[in-house]
Amino acid sequence: MLKDQIKTLAKAYKSETIALRRHLHSNPELSFQEYKTAEFIEEKLKSFGIEKQERKANTGIVALIEGKNPGKKTIALRGDIDALPIMEQNDVSYKSLNPGVMHACGHDVHTSSLLGAAKILNEVKDHFEGTIKLIFQPGEELIPGGASLLIKENVLENPRPSGIIGQHVMSLIPVGKVGFRSGMYMASADELYITIKGKGGHGAMPETLADPVLMASHMIVALQQVVSRNASPKIPSVLSFGRVEALGATNIIPNEVKIQGTFRTLNEEWRAKAHIAMVKIAKGIVEGMGGEIDFEVRKGYPFLKNAEELTEKAKNAAKEYLGEENVEDLDIWMAAEDFSYYTQEIDGCFYRLGTRNESKGITSGVHTPTFDIDEDALEIGSGLMAYLAVNELKNNDTK
Repeated sequence: MLKDQIKTLAKAYKSETIALRRHLHSNPELSFQEYKTAEFIEEKLKSFGIEKQERKANTGIVALIEGKNPGKKTIALRGDIDALPIMEQNDVSYKSLNPGVMHACGHDVHTSSLLGAAKILNEVKDHFEGTIKLIFQPGEELIPGGASLLIKENVLENPRPSGIIGQHVMSLIPVGKVGFRSGMYMASADELYITIKGKGGHGAMPETLADPVLMASHMIVALQQVVSRNASPKIPSVLSFGRVEALGATNIIPNEVKIQGTFRTLNEEWRAKAHIAMVKIAKGIVEGMGGEIDFEVRKGYPFLKNAEELTEKAKNAAKEYLGEENVEDLDIWMAAEDFSYYTQEIDGCFYRLGTRNESKGITSGVHTPTFDIDEDALEIGSGLMAYLAVNELKNNDTK
């Protein structure tokens, strides 16, 4: 059976996939700066015998693996390749060699897993019909998102996939398991950049000032009513502020305060209304207290909705590959992903790869300086992705 052949190859190439991941982890590059990463991917694909490659958006790579009757159907597999501006604190042999830059969101895992899947798929291409499009995508971590740029450069054309599959590490799921959710899964994400201007001066003379720190405090508290009182309780929404910069002192009130935050939801109509409401409330408070405000809503990624049929088929295939006990149902996740752009264009399935191992102390979450994985996940990451692709190609519905 092709499933058993894929499993055997994934096991045989496990050490190589781990080596790929460790190289990528040691050499991280920030969003849209992944030039050496792209060259590394190209070289590896060529070494596997995959010659049909194309650069897109400068550092993105698209490659094709053609089976028998390549025009019958196409399925796309996506892995993101960029890292985060984080100083790694892990004491490991493959620690980042680029100070202040780290693969803290598992994109090294996604890339190495996709490379591993590519090697497997190229070896079994005489055993399936159709074409598999490999998408190594830059810039997932930075608006406007590499997915949107690749789509503008026609990554979903020539040939056009019937669907796209992507995986992402999940530090809450034990290694050996994966998770799926059909339908609405991840939130839209908008960035908020606010500048409040007042009149600073000596902290002992408040009557002569227009205190922007006080304005900011009232505004931050008041804006929470956008979620608690303006949004329907049936619509998941999150409003958080993670940066407040006043740069005064114990007795110095600054002239301005800069604030950064994020707004997330799962409903596009409410998303648009919330943008208007936030600006209106903030402006009313600040101007009413004698200040001025600049409130920028930088619109980010849309919500991510997994196609029901594609995701259910992938979930069932995962049960065949890993066993039913190793496939979990996921809840809604209020983080965001630019994979969502693909799902606005074609059917998509975005699932989770378990990487946690408490007995080894591998428990840190993504976007932390101590994030790491149990590398046994790489055998599953490469093999399962390959199997999901060939399983989807078996479906004669080309849409």
